[in-house]
Amino acid sequence: MALRDTSPPETAGPAGATALRLGRSDHDRLLGGTHHDPHALLGAHPVPGGTLFRALRPNARSVSVLVDGMRSPLAPQGDGLFAAVLPYHRIPSYRLLVAYDDGEQETEDPYRFLPSLGELDLHLVQEGRHEQLWKALGAEPMTHEGVTGTRFTVWAPNAQGVRVAGDFTFWDGTQYPMRSLGASGVWELFLPGIGEGARYKFEITSRHGGRFLKADPMARRTEVPPATASVVAVSRYEWDDAEWMAHRGDTPVHEAPFSVYEVHLPSWRPGLTYRELAVELPAYVVEMGFTHVELMPVAGHPFSGSWGYQVTSYYAPTPRLGSPDDFKFLVDALHRGGVGVIMDWVPAHFPKDDWALARFDGDPLYEPGDSRRAEHPDWGTYEFDFARTEVRNFLVANAVYWCEEFHIDGLRVDAVASMLYLDYSRDSGQWEPNVFGGREDLGAVAFLQEMNATVYRRCPGVVTIAEESTAWEGVTRPTDSGGLGFGLKWNMGWMHDSLEYIQHEPVHRKYHHNEMTFSMVYAYSENYVLPISHDEVVHGKQALVSKMPGDWWQRRANHRAYLGFMWAHPGKQLLFMGQEFAQGAEWSAEHGPEWWLLDEDYHSAGDHRGVRDLVRDLNSRYRDTPALWQRDTDPGAFRWVLCDAADDNVLAFLRHDHAGSPLLAVSNFSPAVREDYRLWVPEEVPAWREALNTDDRRYGGGGVGTGAGDGGALAPEDGFLRLTLPPLSTVWLTPAPGKGR
Repeated sequence: MALRDTSPPETAGPAGATALRLGRSDHDRLLGGTHHDPHALLGAHPVPGGTLFRALRPNARSVSVLVDGMRSPLAPQGDGLFAAVLPYHRIPSYRLLVAYDDGEQETEDPYRFLPSLGELDLHLVQEGRHEQLWKALGAEPMTHEGVTGTRFTVWAPNAQGVRVAGDFTFWDGTQYPMRSLGASGVWELFLPGIGEGARYKFEITSRHGGRFLKADPMARRTEVPPATASVVAVSRYEWDDAEWMAHRGDTPVHEAPFSVYEVHLPSWRPGLTYRELAVELPAYVVEMGFTHVELMPVAGHPFSGSWGYQVTSYYAPTPRLGSPDDFKFLVDALHRGGVGVIMDWVPAHFPKDDWALARFDGDPLYEPGDSRRAEHPDWGTYEFDFARTEVRNFLVANAVYWCEEFHIDGLRVDAVASMLYLDYSRDSGQWEPNVFGGREDLGAVAFLQEMNATVYRRCPGVVTIAEESTAWEGVTRPTDSGGLGFGLKWNMGWMHDSLEYIQHEPVHRKYHHNEMTFSMVYAYSENYVLPISHDEVVHGKQALVSKMPGDWWQRRANHRAYLGFMWAHPGKQLLFMGQEFAQGAEWSAEHGPEWWLLDEDYHSAGDHRGVRDLVRDLNSRYRDTPALWQRDTDPGAFRWVLCDAADDNVLAFLRHDHAGSPLLAVSNFSPAVREDYRLWVPEEVPAWREALNTDDRRYGGGGVGTGAGDGGALAPEDGFLRLTLPPLSTVWLTPAPGKGR
């Protein structure tokens, strides 16, 4: 249909032209990016004599209104403003025709739409109770009032004004000022025609007059670093893990097998994308028998050298390996392989990058206003203001987001101790006590309780895990009993003590024997995971096998014996990649595990493959032996058989399942073969067989048997079992089939 030109109505003449112009205050605030309600000035509004149309289109040659094929030019007002009063007694359905030097564009007017965020959403945001915050804030492609586009919303309560800038505005925010939605602190703008893939930021003018671009805190996708823009995202992924999701919570995690392989995705197989990892990682983890993988932080982070622990984009998987849907594909593939997915989550602190969360609207917002509390002394970052309801909401909803949108099965919460204590890494005078005069951060405590309670309520089958390095009481106690509400806690005490012990020469170990037994004093005070994580194999701490004393054979034997002890000890277990095949070098985030050590043509490949085979068999025997996991939190399921043989470097204990069936674990951390070694065992077991021996030749050991291997069995005499203990080894024994329960 041909467009018809019409002359501007009389009100746009000389006298009307004055009436069309904005007052100086509105003009300056609108153009300066500090107006709280640009929709009151732009768009279409009833006025005496018709409807006032006003548009802000910087660099446009002309702007016209299109109504039913009729074209009505708007008069230029200067500074990119165009306006006219047209003779419509009701606001018509209209579009804008905008002419630039390179052509014309027909478009919807963003300022003709009502707010696209409902009152309930705003109320929940203001109350800090929006458990699906990502559906209210950020960039949400949608159809609004029959028009497709993207709703942009951001929380910036201290800002004078906020505008949307993007590749569609050449990063100039002038054209798209947002409106304030009142006391909620939320700013909103629906942009028709903007959709998936558009890059954007928020241009914020602070109350101090500063103007700067900020990435969206709620962005679901980001540019690949070092680029920092947020990206409008649409998920089209169709999940294929319904069976996994329906049954993952059938057995409480503390009563189920739980053996975790910790992975740094970018370096596990350097260069692989999420989708390529989805082929290789599940196959390897299933072959090795681990029940879960734990992914070092996946959320967006600008500096790869932080390994993901300095997060700037809490709602977006790192784009270095692919899109958010690609990451979902990886999680889905792991689930289809029967492998659970735990993700490291970092709510303790965030970096100071000026384009991200730091001083987001020109003032401390996500961080406390008190610089003594805002600065994290160890990492040069900011801490979150856990006492602020909106900040707690941002983090609690984020925990829910990963579990609901990405089907994550567990969150391992990083650096919990640094959150709990006001004086963490601070000297006297650098912190202020809480209202009760104590050192506990009451806001952080409330946040952790709320996060755990919300995740467990909304996401059945998910487990939360605390990396908490102090003796804080009740980390895994339910919140309704005053605990923090975590499902599991890393046992840092066991890790520290056992590594101290194993690094001593065997001749000196008798003086440190209590370091291997002390963990049982507190083993049932929390629900524990035994972690040999990435933190223990970097920064000069050496790889696990390289911590061991002696020659190469002895180091590997110690390594195998230690893993056998670890898998038998009460608590779940976690092992970092590369340690499952005794990599001798520290982990490198650039190069990843030294897979070449397993190559056939490497002269010591058999040694490394032997350790790998042991870990696979440890996981297999572990999963098949309920005594090792079914009653992990029940002190009645554990019994020392020998805990005071310090001179011999020998430890022995029993584990029992619900039916009372036992497993006997015996560790000889001496290089001496101990023949005819006498151990008390329960009378009700008439004979024992060897279930696992870390000195087996298949694992690179010397092949010293206990006397209960190769299908044989040992019968106790007068309540004592006499067996041979291989050197630097751990052996597991179980009741011989048909010879006892």
